[in-house]
Amino acid sequence: MVLFGGILSVKAITYLLFFVFSIAAVGYLLGRITIKGVSLGTAGVFIIALLAGAFFYKFLDAQLMIKVGDVSKSYTNNALKVVENMGLILFVTSVGFIAGPNFIGNFKKNFTSYVMIALVVILMGGLSCAGCIVFDNKMWGSERSIAQSAAMLVGLLSGSLTSTPAFSAAKETAGEALENIVSVGHGIAYLYGVVGVVLFVQIIPKILGANMAEERKKIVVADDGSSEKKSLKNLIEIDGFGFMAFSAAAVLGIILGSIKVFGFNLTTTGGCLVIALMFGHFARIGSISITPKTDTLKVFRELGLMLFLIGAGIPGGANFVKYFEGVYFIYGIIMTTIPMIAGYFFAKYVLKLSLLNNLGSITGGMTSTPALGTLINTAGTEDVASAYASTYPVALISVVIVSKVLIMLFN
Repeated sequence: MVLFGGILSVKAITYLLFFVFSIAAVGYLLGRITIKGVSLGTAGVFIIALLAGAFFYKFLDAQLMIKVGDVSKSYTNNALKVVENMGLILFVTSVGFIAGPNFIGNFKKNFTSYVMIALVVILMGGLSCAGCIVFDNKMWGSERSIAQSAAMLVGLLSGSLTSTPAFSAAKETAGEALENIVSVGHGIAYLYGVVGVVLFVQIIPKILGANMAEERKKIVVADDGSSEKKSLKNLIEIDGFGFMAFSAAAVLGIILGSIKVFGFNLTTTGGCLVIALMFGHFARIGSISITPKTDTLKVFRELGLMLFLIGAGIPGGANFVKYFEGVYFIYGIIMTTIPMIAGYFFAKYVLKLSLLNNLGSITGGMTSTPALGTLINTAGTEDVASAYASTYPVALISVVIVSKVLIMLFN
């Protein structure tokens, strides 16, 4: 098998698949453990992936070593990036299709609220990061420049918000001399960035004693004409599961995400989300159905989330052990917790949003893919995906801008 300019043996690919499915099996067992009604769910896969990266990364690295001429080079990170990106495409495209039918109606009703929540969350994240940069630089004095502190802390911010676009933007802005420091910060903060939001969307309903049946009624919004489109009979289905429609949306999403305007692009995640929302909303082209089966979308959503967490978790675990420092982990906790809580209270007391619209918006504002999967299970409805899909694009653009500004400001 040819991959990344080298030859990966069948044995090497088998080792990789063995790791992926072993982590999934053990991770789901861990995620099933429930303490006072709270569980890790699919985030259990992420915890096991981190542990696998911490203890077995070197072994996997050795299996994916490729000899090109007289030089041996490992392609472990590249192979895992393929797993991660495949997972993201599956998950986000599924979410777009699921949210599509109710998206326009929900977005029209709560447009201002979604924009404001995203801006509040990202602004609070940026202010928290700026405060930590100043504190960190004063603490270390002359041992670390303000530019180094900024690179590390902005990396922590991108990890705290689990935002790959912000991570890439920070590395690009920091420059070659400081991009490795950004990477270290991202890896350290990523763990709590995932787990913190996953636990938050479960704990809040428990604290409030929320009646989910009642809360679900508050978020169901009929999109103009969508339900009618969905109920139309005799639409031509290209295949029984809707794989064609799903694949077409993914391809168009990847293309859209790669287009740069003034140096900014939606990325694969944003592109697939936008296209899938459109497909899900319109549901058909003429007499041809462009909506996959609901069961197909649920399987792809969960499979995608699993692959994403494994692909990100294994290298994250290796970097976490290698570069971990307690003070940076605390900074990461601050940059995850403050924006999350601020956004929740703003949505609850200022915007008066219902609980599930609130929490759905928080997962979008925090750009937290795993937390959305958990919230769907906690809420017992796919409708929370509309709030995520509405808030996510604003947060995506905002966190990229904030990351670049912070690096330039303290450079």
